[in-house]
Amino acid sequence: MRTYGELFPTPEFTPLFAAVSAQVAGGTVSGLALGSLVYAATGSPLLSALSVFGSSFAQVIGATALLSLADRLPPRALLTTVATIFAAGTAAMAIPGMPIWGLFAVIMALGLTGSVGGGVRWGLLSEILPDEGYVLGRSMFNMAVGAMQIGGFALGGVLVTALSPRETLLIGAGLDLLAAVVIRTGLTRRAPRATGRPSVRETWRVNALLWSSPARRHLYLALWIPNGLIVGCEALFIPYAPDAAGVLFMSGALGMLAGDTVMGRFVPHERRGGLITPLRLLLAAPYLLFALPLPFPVAMVAAATASAGFSAGLLLQDRLVALIPDGMRGQALGLHSAGMLTMQAVGASVAGSVAQYVSPATAMALMASASLAVTVALTPRLRESAGARP
Repeated sequence: MRTYGELFPTPEFTPLFAAVSAQVAGGTVSGLALGSLVYAATGSPLLSALSVFGSSFAQVIGATALLSLADRLPPRALLTTVATIFAAGTAAMAIPGMPIWGLFAVIMALGLTGSVGGGVRWGLLSEILPDEGYVLGRSMFNMAVGAMQIGGFALGGVLVTALSPRETLLIGAGLDLLAAVVIRTGLTRRAPRATGRPSVRETWRVNALLWSSPARRHLYLALWIPNGLIVGCEALFIPYAPDAAGVLFMSGALGMLAGDTVMGRFVPHERRGGLITPLRLLLAAPYLLFALPLPFPVAMVAAATASAGFSAGLLLQDRLVALIPDGMRGQALGLHSAGMLTMQAVGASVAGSVAQYVSPATAMALMASASLAVTVALTPRLRESAGARP
């Protein structure tokens, strides 16, 4: 499997792709609306950042208590339930007069729900596609994320201005509901990947086994920490440019789309390993420029260039999949997804806290410096993981 065109004739790939695209578009539209709503109400960069990325804190709870669900329940039913809960929660946040604490309570509940969805989704994708097609498939999904984010931020910016943040949230809820319908009607019923009852104890047991391998452990850290710190930079787009944050988000999504397209489709497998470190450095280096007074077009280019470095995650995931024992793929990929989103929330929180005392631009440069330091520290360990086995 070498081309994107070969993916869509594969049974069940198209409905899964369509559902995920609808969910990403809904989350993007809703996130911009929610961040704008909270920033207008509070004037706080920290609360604005947390409204967009704070749901990921609940991923910690999900990763330690619920991830055994990903391999032990039928994937179609579980994905349908997750999408429906997101539709209901997003609609609830649009209720007039909803207090800030109420918004954050719903945000946390959605984060807990989403902690299971990632493992189910990517575990199912690994079943739908042959092993040699997984990176190509993830690249296609990452491209869709980029495209949906570009369109979602553009649409969200227009809708927030033309309608209101709360009305925009209702549109996001409608997209989540559409995803639930597509999943229910487009996917076939599959048996769970593993036997036994899901439980907190089983989640802990499998997580401990996954974490016990130094090779897997360093891959998880490389996938989580540098990316999360750079998401902290993105979390400051709204206070950095309140009237043009959507343009910066679109620039970042465009860069991510370009990077994933090139890595997934055009770079030969044998050359990918040598690009992991350069791409991880590219992810952070452009944000150092924000320490300077940048013209807005330069800031756009810097955000786009940095986001191309997110494609390193695609290459690291490929290496991680090769190191996952049989029967644990859903939970292992769910642990990656939950940890990644948790670190994004941590990055957003740290960046927002720093921006309470320095300018958003300075805070972005500081976050980028921290990401570079972590990348350099982990690089020797990643080289060791290249030849490891499950």
